[in-house]
Amino acid sequence: MNRITELFQRKDRNLLSVYFTAGYPVLEDTVEIIQMLENRGVDLVEIGIPFSDPMADGVVIQQSSTQALKNGMTLPVLLEQLTSIRSRVELPLLLMGYLNPMLRYGIENLFRKGMEIGIDGMIIPDLPFQEYLESVKPLCEKYDIPVIMLITPETSDERIRLIDEYCGGFIYMVSSASTTGVKDRFTAGQIEYFQRIDRLNLKNKRLIGFGISNGESLSTVCRYSSGAIIGSLFVKLLGTEPTVEEAVDHLLKIAHGDGL
Repeated sequence: MNRITELFQRKDRNLLSVYFTAGYPVLEDTVEIIQMLENRGVDLVEIGIPFSDPMADGVVIQQSSTQALKNGMTLPVLLEQLTSIRSRVELPLLLMGYLNPMLRYGIENLFRKGMEIGIDGMIIPDLPFQEYLESVKPLCEKYDIPVIMLITPETSDERIRLIDEYCGGFIYMVSSASTTGVKDRFTAGQIEYFQRIDRLNLKNKRLIGFGISNGESLSTVCRYSSGAIIGSLFVKLLGTEPTVEEAVDHLLKIAHGDGL
């Protein structure tokens, strides 16, 4: 059984998923970051594949991608780093990246290698849904690696129900129609969006990301979903704290600082 499925069977509330850009701030930090996040109780880890034109990302993640590429990070390098990751960690691992590097590597090659390594899901923000249905969904089923689809406040109920029917893993709810980044609080419109999706009674679990930067915002999304995804805040801390351990500890202190 896929580790994401197992996780949601054990725990379907107050989950914390953390994103980081592979190869940032140092090329060889990937495995250490994953181990440290698991040791501190994070539930899922999203490993970002750096790309030169990350259109869904804000300044913090864009800059981290630029630095990671300068450091020499590529998709083949990342997969090599992760070769023995399952001898070190047990939590679900997802690859998050744009379609172009995956096409260069070969989509089925990536799914095959992902299964060998122990990757549990993929997030591909610029993968068209029709292309997913025609070309990628069969690979998801063959290799037991779901593609997690994103929805936004502009996504229609009809499209959301299609995603819920034909995709697995979980649904990634983007909190607003904007790029990633740290924000202080959610607007009334965003809360209404969370409530609207909650009322749809979808079969897939949902995690909410983009703009979660403190205990208050984390607590808010956990009321309307199974948990939160934090990315920009952690990437920023990786660039400012002296060590990976201090970055992880600072992240969790912020996330739980309001008593969640």
